[in-house]
Amino acid sequence: MNDTITGISGVEVGHWSDAEAGTGCTVISLPEPNVTTVEVRGGAPGSRETALLAPGMRVEQCQAILFTGGSAFGLAAADGVVQGLVEDGRGHDTGLVRVPIVPAAVIFDLGPDGTSRRPGPAEGKAAYEARSSRRVEEGLVGAGTGATVAKWRGFEFMQPGGLGSAIREAGEARVGALVVLNAVGDVFGLDGRSLTGGNHEPGPPALFPPTEANTTLIALITDAKLTRTELIRLAVRSHDALAACVRPAHTGFDGDIAFAVSCGQIEADVAAAAEAAFGATAAAIESAISASKS
Repeated sequence: MNDTITGISGVEVGHWSDAEAGTGCTVISLPEPNVTTVEVRGGAPGSRETALLAPGMRVEQCQAILFTGGSAFGLAAADGVVQGLVEDGRGHDTGLVRVPIVPAAVIFDLGPDGTSRRPGPAEGKAAYEARSSRRVEEGLVGAGTGATVAKWRGFEFMQPGGLGSAIREAGEARVGALVVLNAVGDVFGLDGRSLTGGNHEPGPPALFPPTEANTTLIALITDAKLTRTELIRLAVRSHDALAACVRPAHTGFDGDIAFAVSCGQIEADVAAAAEAAFGATAAAIESAISASKS
């Protein structure tokens, strides 16, 4: 059984990774039609095409979501995803040409001198072309290749973060989560277990990073039929799970962001779907840590 986000029918995920440079990108290809929105809670986000995802905007669906390393430089990888979608004939129909809509968000995984390799158009297209409906590969892969956590206590406590995914049920519907975990905070299970050795209640930091070298990226996808406004409730509960599992979260050093997508026709209670989003996010965070350690 596929217990990752690709267990949602029509969803495909592809990675491009550079372990030597400690960076990568991950593409989530979405079935259509869909409805997509976003909720930003971190104080230092790096993103593309997010304004279009607010309630009331004309275009409600997108073709893919990109998570990438390389900080703002890595947003260039979205151009490669767009090109791959163009070649596949996918995009928003303007009446003249199909324009692919690819929201993107970044983590900061640059080397100390800022000159390390960064994902660009070729790498984004490679991730798109590697997409598959198979179980998502987790750990230090794709956008999670160079992800780290537990930096608020000082860089000597830094540990791998990585990428994780999980699914939870909401009646007949399901909600899947994919998380790229690159947080300034320590990580905990919902049962209170410290997964990275930090205290349950963060104290004064030994050394907050001098750069925005953080950010947790979340993608939620459900086969429930939900509006953009209803999807925001899922994104909010996903951020609640992040705050429960990562301490501290949503700081001025993090660009924490959650995308939420409805791509099904199953009738579901919004509150139940929101709680499934909470559980799936928490499980994906724990899975990222577990897979990265192994």
